[in-house]
Amino acid sequence: MTDAPGPAATRHIVPRPGAPDSDSHVYRVLLVEDDAGDALLVEELLADTGLSVVLQWVQTFAETLVVLRRDETPDCVLLDLHLPDASGIGTVSDVHRAGPGAAVIVLTGMTDTGIGAEALAIGAQDYLVKGQVTPELLDRSLRYAVHRKQAERTATQLRENRLRAQENIRLERGLLPAPLLAPGTVTPVTRYLPSREHALLGGDFLDIVQTDDGAVHAVVGDVSGHGPDEAALGVLLRIAWRSLVLGGHRGAELLALMERIMVAERPYAEKFATCVTLSMDPAGAFADITLAGHDAPLLISDGARSLECRAGLALGLLPGAHNWTTSRVGLPEHGALMMFTDGLVEGHRGPGRARLGVAGLVELIDAAPHLAGNALVDHLAATTRGMDDGRHTDDLAVLLLSWTAAGRPPRAAVVGDHGDAVV
Repeated sequence: MTDAPGPAATRHIVPRPGAPDSDSHVYRVLLVEDDAGDALLVEELLADTGLSVVLQWVQTFAETLVVLRRDETPDCVLLDLHLPDASGIGTVSDVHRAGPGAAVIVLTGMTDTGIGAEALAIGAQDYLVKGQVTPELLDRSLRYAVHRKQAERTATQLRENRLRAQENIRLERGLLPAPLLAPGTVTPVTRYLPSREHALLGGDFLDIVQTDDGAVHAVVGDVSGHGPDEAALGVLLRIAWRSLVLGGHRGAELLALMERIMVAERPYAEKFATCVTLSMDPAGAFADITLAGHDAPLLISDGARSLECRAGLALGLLPGAHNWTTSRVGLPEHGALMMFTDGLVEGHRGPGRARLGVAGLVELIDAAPHLAGNALVDHLAATTRGMDDGRHTDDLAVLLLSWTAAGRPPRAAVVGDHGDAVV
């Protein structure tokens, strides 16, 4: 017979010689029992099991709360429901709130089996009737209670992670743009492929809107870096662009306002963003393009070529420099403009070290003259990623705007005010 530990004492109980073999886990058990004789009996029973137990004994519910809130959460609480300062089934709920990670086994008297069953209904893992507990029963009850609690915690975490993931998906989908276009103006095709696994948004952004004068406006951009901060900044810039365009801002003035917003919101001073903005006149005769450290769009019409546009600094590289210039380019009767981020062109073009580049992208388009719209964009995204074979991971955004002569008003309706068109 071992001596009973004093209240709040901690004792490491190892199986007695000849005890049945069990698992090698060391169970941390908090015994809440005001009767010293019952506490000694529990310790004797634990010594006859095959379990290795670190046992701490307290006699009041107040001591129980102190242990649960101060110390490392025990694996299991052996809880007597009749304590000097707490009594009844509500004690189980109080223990759950104080130590939500601990399994609870209720210790009940001979006539309290109904209370024991009620304890199970409100979250206890098991109940034991005093005077009927054997070492084998205590061994099994303790191990199963701890394992069930671990399974409950895992299931709860999975459920919370699933709900959080669903909320994030809904949030990210809500932040992806819906084109604001009148029917029959141009046909847009967009693709957005973030580099982050399981993410819907990356640092790239794109958008397209049509203003009341019939002009079509588009933007594609890329925030430096990868991760949730970049994704948030990309969403911010896209929303800012749409609001400013609908408010009548264009060209260099538009980029200057976007840069002011970005500088105020970016997480650190080294963060910058590239972008290209485009405005197509209502008759489709020309487009005004402004570059901020970004590749120029491709014009696809009887072949593909990169448009000649004046370059400007990326947003945030030199705040306040305002060196952006708008270039006007003439458009054919039918064709498409492709705007894209560098995730489409900076990958490798094969097993060597050579990068695809804009010239390689033009070659891919010219090699697939029968493809257009969704089919062309899907082909380019799949082909470029296949050629790179995972060596260059970057966000990818593509915006393809297609038009036909049938969908355009007469060219005579166009009045230019930016000088000669560049064809």
